[in-house]
Amino acid sequence: MRGREARFTCCALRPPAGSPCSAGAAAAAPPPVNRWGIELLHLTRRDLGSWDCTPRREQLPFSVIGSLNGVHMFGQNLDVQLNSARTEGTTVVWKSFHDSITLILLSSEEGTSELSLERTLDMVFGAMVLIVGLEELTNIRNVERLKKELRASYCLIDSFLGNSELTGDLTQCVDCVIPPEGSLMQETLLGFAEATGTAFVSLLVSGRVVAATESWWRLGMPEAVLLPWLVGSLPPQAARDYPVYLPHGSPKVPHRLLTLTLLRGLELCLLCGPRPPLGQLEPQLLERWWQPLLEPLRACLPLGPRALPEGFPLHSDILGLLLLHLELRRCLFTVEPSPDKEPGPAEKEEDAAHPAQRPRACYLVLGPGMGWQLVALQLGLRLLLLMLSPQSPTHGLRNLATHTLQALTPFL
Repeated sequence: MRGREARFTCCALRPPAGSPCSAGAAAAAPPPVNRWGIELLHLTRRDLGSWDCTPRREQLPFSVIGSLNGVHMFGQNLDVQLNSARTEGTTVVWKSFHDSITLILLSSEEGTSELSLERTLDMVFGAMVLIVGLEELTNIRNVERLKKELRASYCLIDSFLGNSELTGDLTQCVDCVIPPEGSLMQETLLGFAEATGTAFVSLLVSGRVVAATESWWRLGMPEAVLLPWLVGSLPPQAARDYPVYLPHGSPKVPHRLLTLTLLRGLELCLLCGPRPPLGQLEPQLLERWWQPLLEPLRACLPLGPRALPEGFPLHSDILGLLLLHLELRRCLFTVEPSPDKEPGPAEKEEDAAHPAQRPRACYLVLGPGMGWQLVALQLGLRLLLLMLSPQSPTHGLRNLATHTLQALTPFL
């Protein structure tokens, strides 16, 4: 499981000369990092103070914040774009958005790539737009009010940097699952969407898409990834009427995200305008469409971590898999393909030595010494990555990957 912590800190990008944040500040020494190895700084052009989005955590020293900001501004003054830097134990990535906000991400995780950190920053900014809209971020009138409004995005941003079994932030694809009785669920979802007069409807389990309407699948990036992720990051609630902006499709005009809990962890999502009112989605309507599917819905609950239904035919050597459809921008990801399988001694040893890396090992190849075998296979628009037991014979890896991809192809 990934273990990370997120922090926001704001200061002026054009502060008074001589201040710790001035462009002449010395280059940053290796900054201290928390026990998970991640720090996130958020800087605006208008803020004159410092800001930690999670006050319960220890904030970085102001001198370090100023140095990181200063060295970036120093490069800009010389027409040099500073994108990333490495110290002995830390990787630092800077990224500016709309000439208004600069995000800085620090990581001491071994094997971290600048590309993955940059994609995380894209997701963080997308989350900020999703909650407050682009206008508030590019035309900042009141910094203190903006800080308060952005608090609603903290859970979502923390989930990018904390424990998550989703991969959409790295793959830029929507995390999906293969449900039992998928065609029946899809048919029911379409009927429910028509009954409510809403084109954008999806069924989610733990932030992964179980079924969706065609209009929902046509959502652009990053909102196609962010909306399920947002729902999965929120505390459980029977129903919500949540205002959201679409970073790609509607960054300045909000929409309504309605959520209805069918079972704990399993939610219906409707993206709509002023109609329908939440009160119109009464229990009788839900019962009419979803009560007959109660058992298949319950069978979806374990799909949060597993993605695959119980009994799906997979080779016992497969410890994890990631399947990407490069055109549809959808993916399947799991490191629990066979939940009843007892790991062998070598796997237990690797889990104990590298507990934070395993879920992402399918996508981020961590190099030799991890103890697992990694194999990738692309056929047409589908890309499959498998994490295999070290006991799996090397000569059979290609056939194993080919058969696995053929088994998964009808579903994605």
